[in-house]
Amino acid sequence: MKERKNIKKLLNIGAICFAIVLLYIFNQVFNSFQMRIFNLCGIYVILALSLNLINGFVGLFSLGHAGFMAVGAYTCALLTMSPDMKAMNFFLEPIAPWLENINLPFGSALIVSGLMAAIAGALIGAPVLRLKDDYLAIATLGFGEIIRVIFTNTQSITNGSLGLKGLAKIGWFNASSESIWWIWGIVILTIVFMVRLIGSSYGRAFKAIREDEIAAEAMGINLFKHKMMAFVIGAFLAGIGGALLGHLIGTIDPLMFRFLLTFNIVLIVVLGGTGSITGSVISAVIVTVAMEALRVLDGNIEIGGYMIQGIPGMRMVVFSLLLMIVILYYQRGLMGTNEFSWDILIKRFKPSKH
Repeated sequence: MKERKNIKKLLNIGAICFAIVLLYIFNQVFNSFQMRIFNLCGIYVILALSLNLINGFVGLFSLGHAGFMAVGAYTCALLTMSPDMKAMNFFLEPIAPWLENINLPFGSALIVSGLMAAIAGALIGAPVLRLKDDYLAIATLGFGEIIRVIFTNTQSITNGSLGLKGLAKIGWFNASSESIWWIWGIVILTIVFMVRLIGSSYGRAFKAIREDEIAAEAMGINLFKHKMMAFVIGAFLAGIGGALLGHLIGTIDPLMFRFLLTFNIVLIVVLGGTGSITGSVISAVIVTVAMEALRVLDGNIEIGGYMIQGIPGMRMVVFSLLLMIVILYYQRGLMGTNEFSWDILIKRFKPSKH
């Protein structure tokens, strides 16, 4: 048993080193468009894991994720923008004096954005986590929309419906080459954290609550404490993901954080398998790449000298059909509640005893 644990540790270290080498290669080979799609995959991995913790592992049907992303995105943007850039954005109404001269490094602002989203999650979770099922979904959806409306109407803080433009690039030195290391570095840290969390006593408590709240409470599990913990951690990661998304795009506005954004993340979680870290990672990459690969269907296509007239929106029709086919054959998602494990590899290469 001890030997197998040591082998797994070595394999984990090797996998992380291999991932770092791949990131270096991708950073040298990919063009700017391919790099943006690849970074979007990483951001959606973070967002999918954050929602899967709440919806998949604890069984809370939350639909307010876009609100936490908005808190993280606006917090990081306002903390990293220079005073001159703020003056250029806030031309209808001056920015609040206490925000005017704040200018933090990207790493510090990213942590603060996650903490602000976690505080928002705690404030929202305190009243709504006593609800269940559809009532919880409606309440969290309502709070997510409230956050968006507040940001739309606080002109002196968020610039209202005009949004914020000219956000700094991801990294310490505003270099485009830094973004892959920041985003995918955070992805690796998030995956490691999730694996450790779910494998701990807290993770077992989360799963017990998901399966049967009454039985979990009878075993001495504090339902509200563990639900709040998962909700706050999920909100923190959503804030980090929202901040990275805003800085990758370079501009944010309240319309970015509508319910449709939450729906896309729910789609990734369900497709990968609720309660599966591996499934969320695989599904986030597949969905993000597929949405861009199918974009060719919206334009004219030439096949064998014949020009096929493109139909705007055909990309979403084909994507929806593919999604329906996958769900019909994999009703619990691509991975269900299963996880990738080194055990299969170890058993395959372990010499048999005679």
